Amino acid sequence: MQLFKYQMAKKANNLKRVRENLLISKAELARKAGISPLTIDRIEKGCECRVDTKRKIIQALGLKLSEKNKVFKD
Repeated sequence: MQLFKYQMAKKANNLKRVRENLLISKAELARKAGISPLTIDRIEKGCECRVDTKRKIIQALGLKLSEKNKVFKD
């Protein structure tokens, strides 16, 4: 059985909680961040992502990069 890259590593994060507290849909966040809704879904389920993707999400949520720990625990 072949594992895809996004299935290999899982990391806990607060993306779904933060997004829902701001009343933002996955689609809206994805549009603001310039990434796909599928990527948002995978990250919310704990899949890893690139640092650049994290930066886009943090900024799309209206947070400062120094507040990244509110969303990502690493």
